[in-house]
Amino acid sequence: MDKLVIAGGAALRGQVRISGAKNASLAILCASAMASDRVLLENVPRINDVHVMTEILRGLGAKVSWQGVDSLQIIPAGHLADMPPYELAKKLRASNLLLGPLVARFGQAEVSLPGGCNIGVRPMDLHFKGLIGLGAELSLERGAVKACARGLRGTRVYLDFPSVGATENIMMAACLAEGQTVIENVAKEPEVVDLANFLNCLGAKVRGAGTDVIKVEGVSTLGGCLRYAVIPDRIEAGTFMVAAAATRGRVTLENIIPQHLEPLIAKLREAGVDIQEEEDGVQICAEGALKPIDIKTMPYPGFPTDMQSQLMALLSTVPGTSLIVENIFENRFRVADELKRMGARIKVEGRVAVIEGVEKLHGTQVRATDLRAGAALVVAGLMAEGETEICNTSYIDRGYHHLEHKLRGLGANIWRAGDPETAAAAGGH
Repeated sequence: MDKLVIAGGAALRGQVRISGAKNASLAILCASAMASDRVLLENVPRINDVHVMTEILRGLGAKVSWQGVDSLQIIPAGHLADMPPYELAKKLRASNLLLGPLVARFGQAEVSLPGGCNIGVRPMDLHFKGLIGLGAELSLERGAVKACARGLRGTRVYLDFPSVGATENIMMAACLAEGQTVIENVAKEPEVVDLANFLNCLGAKVRGAGTDVIKVEGVSTLGGCLRYAVIPDRIEAGTFMVAAAATRGRVTLENIIPQHLEPLIAKLREAGVDIQEEEDGVQICAEGALKPIDIKTMPYPGFPTDMQSQLMALLSTVPGTSLIVENIFENRFRVADELKRMGARIKVEGRVAVIEGVEKLHGTQVRATDLRAGAALVVAGLMAEGETEICNTSYIDRGYHHLEHKLRGLGANIWRAGDPETAAAAGGH
């Protein structure tokens, strides 16, 4: 059942609740390896990446169990293993975030080079720079990174690029380092702030998350956390906002933080979408004509690279010429070829994509090449004429919890190929 089928043409209408943030959950789960007592996380999405990470933690020796629909309990062992299971770790980009916590707590770690979506080169040189600065010794052996340290010491680290992963890895390791660590030119993403808040819940002393400089005063041990709620997923929220606009629908999103979506909200308003913000939700109405826009992806608070594929799908039916400049990952435009199979007019030159809006897209068989490309093809299928069959939906399941169920709740005709239950619910064949 690695296929989604969509009968397009239905305008999305209604309310949808957004799940917890994928990227925040994965980082916080890695940080839980530093805890010396029980941790209870709430608002955790039941997506494939989270399931892989929980299995990795179990492989290290922690006891991990779901408590209800979206809560995870982690009970660390007295001494965790220092090497995550290789076959699991290589599936997941975020597994590299275990390197800092494990070497900080146990003095050694061995983590396989990470996998994940093939969206471009994502080197770990900045991770290594920070951990070496803290006093760790690193080496590459047989597809894995080995780290050891007799004790980490605070230092000053300047990141040449505000890498989210490097910021998180160095910040976590610094929590158990002796003295103060100052990390400059850090990533400001909400997920980084959420991780810092969780670390402080464990007893860490982290200041400045969300600004250009993070300062960490090392402590000897971290405790547990009786209850911590993960922030809502701004990319899932953005995907539903774009889907509502693409189908010219009217949708209310619940359980979001509008401030985290400001770059996307600004661009959608520029395109002619009516958006009303509430305290923890937004209302999207796109029943009128839309206008072409230009987008440049940038580190937060700029426009997120994780949303440009979905915007490309939307803009493919907006009259006029739109422009997307991808400044983060060089392989983000692979989805353009799949959209062109549906009738889109997109020309890609290096890191620039030029989209000439067409009257409509046409359903056909397409293939997801990564997580956000898969989401973009769902958006395209929702507004296309006829049926769209999306292969490789395992990519989509990595980052979206019950996507087809939520879309059906908004009136979409979408189902899993070969699944009679979801096909019947959607009115599919």
